[in-house]
Amino acid sequence: MLQGLGKKSTSAKRRPVDGSINEKVEEAKENKDGNPTSNAEPNAPKKGDTGKQSLICGHHETDVPHKESGTKKRTKSGQRINGEKSRDRKLKNKESESNRKVTDYFPVRRSCRKSKHELKCEKQKHLDDLIKNNVEEGLKVKSIDGKGRGVFADRAFQKDHFVVEYHGELLEIVDPTTGCYMYYFRYHDKTYCVDATKETDRLGRLINHSKNGNLRTKLHEINGTPHLIFLASRDIKVDEELLYDYGDRSKEAIAAHPWLKH
Repeated sequence: MLQGLGKKSTSAKRRPVDGSINEKVEEAKENKDGNPTSNAEPNAPKKGDTGKQSLICGHHETDVPHKESGTKKRTKSGQRINGEKSRDRKLKNKESESNRKVTDYFPVRRSCRKSKHELKCEKQKHLDDLIKNNVEEGLKVKSIDGKGRGVFADRAFQKDHFVVEYHGELLEIVDPTTGCYMYYFRYHDKTYCVDATKETDRLGRLINHSKNGNLRTKLHEINGTPHLIFLASRDIKVDEELLYDYGDRSKEAIAAHPWLKH
């Protein structure tokens, strides 16, 4: 009996080498927990251990994380797309702000200044009205010793303003002749004459001559008909005599009218 016990103890000391004792100890622990040991797999996970099961069940392990990773990818990609869209919107907003005009913030203010053409048309129309209505305002007639009658300013006239028309009968002349109250001029390559010899109440015909006059003659057309008018060549004061240059320097005219020299 003693020898038999000794042999068992000897064999028991050699078992740890092949690991059989450890297996029995593990089996004994499992038996205490009430789990079967006969058909269990060596590396089978414990009941309720989901973490170990996910490591062993390759199918489930690859399936579930794939869905989660796919969801994350879609979320990230969605965020990236939304981020890109928001950046695009910001860039577009910045571009639209930079491309805005001053008129987007302030109402359009149109200039009241008129062009040269508009001013010229207004001046033309104003002269038309004055001539058609026979306007002769701010004038008076006085007698001058040695000269007869003369026309004086009854008010001040500014430079280039209308003063009066040299009114008379308009004639087309082939051979001009010298005469009083006759004003000759060229219009469209033809010679015309305003004959103001007939006595009327129009005052343009009474304006006297001077080489240094304060009036200048201007040819003004209305509907194809020429009119001779006088404009102020400089500012004219009240009670100043109105004068213009007759322009006749012929010997015959000067002999008949010596005052033409001055």
